[in-house]
Amino acid sequence: MPDRLPPLLEAVLGVGVALDLRTTLRHIVDSAAELTGARYAALTLTDPGRDGLTEIRARGTVPPGAAVLSVPIRVRDEEFGRLRLAARDDDGFGAADEQVLRVLAAQAGIAVGNARLYETARQRERWIEGAAAVTNALLTGERAADALMTVAERARILAAASAGVILQPTAEGGMEIVTASTHDDPGDIVGATIQPGSPVLVQLLGGEPVFIDDSATDLRMTTHVRHRFGPSMMLPLQAEGRLIGTLALPRRRGGRPYTALERLLATQFASQAALALVLADARHGRERLAVFEDRDRIARDLHDLVVQRLFATGMMLESTERRAPAEESDEVRAALGRAVDELQSTIQEVRTAIFALQQPPADAPGSFRSRVLRETADAAARLGFAPSVAFTGAVDHRVPDQAAGHLLTALRHALTAAVERPAVSRVEVTVDATATLPDGRDAVRLTVHDDGTPHAADAAGGGTTVVWQAPL
Repeated sequence: MPDRLPPLLEAVLGVGVALDLRTTLRHIVDSAAELTGARYAALTLTDPGRDGLTEIRARGTVPPGAAVLSVPIRVRDEEFGRLRLAARDDDGFGAADEQVLRVLAAQAGIAVGNARLYETARQRERWIEGAAAVTNALLTGERAADALMTVAERARILAAASAGVILQPTAEGGMEIVTASTHDDPGDIVGATIQPGSPVLVQLLGGEPVFIDDSATDLRMTTHVRHRFGPSMMLPLQAEGRLIGTLALPRRRGGRPYTALERLLATQFASQAALALVLADARHGRERLAVFEDRDRIARDLHDLVVQRLFATGMMLESTERRAPAEESDEVRAALGRAVDELQSTIQEVRTAIFALQQPPADAPGSFRSRVLRETADAAARLGFAPSVAFTGAVDHRVPDQAAGHLLTALRHALTAAVERPAVSRVEVTVDATATLPDGRDAVRLTVHDDGTPHAADAAGGGTTVVWQAPL
């Protein structure tokens, strides 16, 4: 043993030179073979999936019947692998050989432990940076759908998963995949559902993460895409007692299982992402509130200033028309009458604009009046100008739901036809809830007129007018 001490010390000192774990372990195997004279030396791992290594061999194969010397490589109390020797020239190993091998195995354990500590620190750093990037992205103005995709994609990359999937609760009590980030086209992943009552769903709705060894064979998995995946994590996106959805991170079939550290880091990431989603939603809510406050202020200004002044001007013109001397020409009286009519029409349009400014968001359920305005606003994008809209009577209270649905369909078709006609520069929409049918019944009447060039079937010219009506 004393004559081996300098080479052994040199081998031990050389362990810390290389930063790469594979290079370090190969140096240990080479040193074991050289110091013992073994014709076969190898380091075999008991958990190859964890660090991406399987076996490091210095030389040769084990001859049949050869004596083998083997010692464990331990990282703390966990056995990581074994360092093995075989087939020395004199076909035997002594106590000194075993001591050398144990010293080198101890150094291998230290190297592996340090590499694991470094990789753990790097993993934590990557997940923390990823969570910070997601938070920053969500708080800088992304739409709800983009925000979910940001969470799914970043988590997929960090977890080295085949897909990053977001599921959200359905009205029926299940969960549906609403967003999917994959290497390729997600295909039919989006829209897959977990049915109500599933054991997995019970855990998720209770705020508990679910870890799955093999999605394809786990009986708890019920989606039609489960056969594509193997190990998976399903993590609740929960913040402030609110369940936003679930983040699922499946790996490919036969892929490496998730380690305890990866499960912990992914769970922490999901909690941070859920909080960021809640904060982003609150920020968007504040911004939308500010917009509606501005719109309400503009509506009040229009009503208090513009409408009142127009109304006062109209009254002045009516008074002037009544006081006009009898000798005034019919032409002057007619001009005053047209001015009064135009002002009344303008007041009606301004009031419609005021009502539109006071409407809730497009995705909120609205009144019949607001739904009509929404249809004309959609048509405005295709027409290049906003149609004129006027309402007569209590349309929100008098028009029943069924009639309202049919009227909106007729309005949609009429506006589409107007868009397709050439030379349309004005579209007038009127909804009258005080109309009367020929048989005397109360009715709602829709009139859509445009000044475009009529089709060949409309030989009368002068634009096109569509009238639809239904009893109330």
